Amino acid sequence: MFHKILVPMDRSAISQQVFDEALSLAKATGASLFLLHVLSAEEEGSPDTVMPSPSLISYSQDLYEELLTNYQKRWKAFEEEGLELLRSHTSQATAAGVSAEFTQLRASPSREICNLADTWQADLILMGRRGRSGLSELFLGSVSNYVFHHAPCSVLTVQSPASKKIQSLQTEQAELPT
Repeated sequence: MFHKILVPMDRSAISQQVFDEALSLAKATGASLFLLHVLSAEEEGSPDTVMPSPSLISYSQDLYEELLTNYQKRWKAFEEEGLELLRSHTSQATAAGVSAEFTQLRASPSREICNLADTWQADLILMGRRGRSGLSELFLGSVSNYVFHHAPCSVLTVQSPASKKIQSLQTEQAELPT
């Protein structure tokens, strides 16, 4: 039975569904939840990944400082949005009678999920899957794929509705007579 469920969260469309599934499972098993948000430039809605280059100083000190300040403000807002997401879901879990805690880190999502699962001694990682495949997965990577192969515990993924539609279309195309 599951006693400790780690739930990686982000701002993707599937995030609410992942939380709902985790909450439902925790209520059914009496497990506690640990909600995790990893700040990453790869996440949907993250600020630009390129910080202003110090070489701009030779061009314009004022421009460099303005760009740097703007970049820092966007990251601060990004961090606050992540914390608000975690606080909101933690409150929902607590109101439903489920013990929950959270943390937000800045690191590689794939590795940090596995590290926290190990440190917290999670029985299960319940996470979303965007459904990347082929070249998209090769070039962009897949957090869920990495976690599947490196997690110290069981992993359950919630499939995104968009990837289900893609798989359905691929199946239909494969079944068409040629």
